[in-house]
Amino acid sequence: MSFMLDEIHAQPDVVSKLAGEDREAAAALAAEIEARDIDLILMAARGTSDHAAIYGKYLLEINNGLPVALADCSVFTLYDSRLKLGKALVIGISQSGEATDVAEYLEKSKEMGALTVSVTNEPGSRLTQVADHTLLCHAGKELGVAATKTYTSTLAVLYLLSASLSGDKSRIERLTVCADAMRSTLAIEEQIKGRAERFRYMQDGYVISRGFNYCTALETSLKLAETCYVGMLGYSAADFLHGPIAAVHENEACFLCAPPGRAYGGVKEMAVKLHERGAETIIISSEDDILQLATTPVKMPVCVEEELSPLLYIMPGQLLAYYLALTKGYDPDRPRGLNKVTLTM
Repeated sequence: MSFMLDEIHAQPDVVSKLAGEDREAAAALAAEIEARDIDLILMAARGTSDHAAIYGKYLLEINNGLPVALADCSVFTLYDSRLKLGKALVIGISQSGEATDVAEYLEKSKEMGALTVSVTNEPGSRLTQVADHTLLCHAGKELGVAATKTYTSTLAVLYLLSASLSGDKSRIERLTVCADAMRSTLAIEEQIKGRAERFRYMQDGYVISRGFNYCTALETSLKLAETCYVGMLGYSAADFLHGPIAAVHENEACFLCAPPGRAYGGVKEMAVKLHERGAETIIISSEDDILQLATTPVKMPVCVEEELSPLLYIMPGQLLAYYLALTKGYDPDRPRGLNKVTLTM
């Protein structure tokens, strides 16, 4: 078994472990956020970690009423700006904990009065040394270059923080239930493996979702780009209507992630429009009514609350990225031109 596939399979156990490991650290951070009357959150991240930050933005705004902005690290690293951050929480996310620009953003934010926290898989890394608080992913060493278990564990960490801030212990327990649902989701592996050949010659396409799963669209497109060298673009279904839909050609691959929940109607509407345009629709859902619109339906075997569904719905994308890379003759563990740690300023 390759590193990437092994790490995809490890995700349910990682999330299950995390649900019990970091409760105290999340509770301590939540207490300081309340004590300091924090009224703004900034999240600094790159790549896969930035997609996790988008998930965190939805969680913390919807469930905790805290406005969240995605930081532009270059505001500090290139332009030496100064911000009023006395009542802000700044979260730096980096799986390796060594992202140079994210670390500098945390350092500058701390100087300007912010409460800072690192979310990382690496204890003792630069981010942990800079931040006031650290929330660890507890994913174990990730050997695959394309992040899988560190992505879902980062989502789980952000969910744990949101749940701790809400004071609702039942939400924390639902993370354990989610881990079991992730195990059930692995049952679709043979289905994904069997359909990879269909997309051997795919050069581009779109991945579309909405709401909590906007991050899933972005991360799925990144996984396919990293391992299969396919020019995929991830979109919110709402944004896709504002121009990009005009570029869809007949038989072009359009992947839709459609879990039940408040965003479901918008994704289903998009599925109808793409079906009418003759696009090749690959729809991942537990719901039969939208699967009927698919050229290639992928039936999810289990449901969870919409806010936890990104932990499940990224798994078909990860599996497709792995098996499609093999189908194309590529090594998914060692994508060309990529390193495990990427340093940017």
